[in-house]
Amino acid sequence: MISAKKYAAYLFLLPALLIFAIFIYWPLLENFYLSFFRWNMISPTMQFVGFENYRKIFAGAEFTKVLFNTLLYIACLLILNFVLPYIYSFILSHIVTRFSGFYRAALFTPSNLSLAVAGIIFLWLYNPLAGPLSIILACFNLETPRFFKENFLVILAISSIIGWKVFGYNLIVMMSAMVSVPKEIIEAAKLENLSNWQLFRHIILPLISSTAIYVFVITVVFGLQYVLVPVNMLTQGGPDQGSTNLVYIIYQYAFTFFQTGPSAAFSVLTMIFYIAFLIFKSKVLEKKIHYEN
Repeated sequence: MISAKKYAAYLFLLPALLIFAIFIYWPLLENFYLSFFRWNMISPTMQFVGFENYRKIFAGAEFTKVLFNTLLYIACLLILNFVLPYIYSFILSHIVTRFSGFYRAALFTPSNLSLAVAGIIFLWLYNPLAGPLSIILACFNLETPRFFKENFLVILAISSIIGWKVFGYNLIVMMSAMVSVPKEIIEAAKLENLSNWQLFRHIILPLISSTAIYVFVITVVFGLQYVLVPVNMLTQGGPDQGSTNLVYIIYQYAFTFFQTGPSAAFSVLTMIFYIAFLIFKSKVLEKKIHYEN
């Protein structure tokens, strides 16, 4: 029998469970239901098509391109918002001693801006006619690439916007882990004449691995969601779906093409992608993490 204490615990959990059920689980089930229909959000009736929406997605070349773009975004964001903050946080925590506070503030400042503002700034920077980059390249008789009009370059441009905006937050999170490493260990390593690279690789990396996995996850999950804003503002998925990803194409099919079925189907596939990523994180990555105590 369930004790009175357990009944009380369930009662305390009930409000949170209701909120999750109404605003998270029910919409997920409703989205899965819509993926089997053809509907434009205007017609009063929906046409049941079964797995036709999924069949069209897998049969077309669009899904392959969108998936490739998504993986390319992940690779770029991991470099800009995971690898670089890892390196810079170590430099500012254990190598640079003078003006480190200024560097931290300067690098964190872009995090206070919205993605919309960051997008406008980089649209100006990458302007092929009057942007600062074009002026610098013109001094060397070089032509400025059309970053938002060419495949592959547009992904690098969008990734640089997100990287510039998110870099500071990830840097501060990594630095908080860096400075938490016991000073006794650092001093003992230096007495053993370990180089900075050896200190970073054999001591810092294992001891802050739990924080690193957190930054890794938010870089992938939130980074792909952040792509929505600059893509919607600057490229609308172009050129020829060259800048879209799994998150943006859901919005595009629903609110640009008014095709609810494919949008819901892409949502289900995106959810499966995230689930696979979280399984990889829990089954593979977490086995290599060092948790203190």
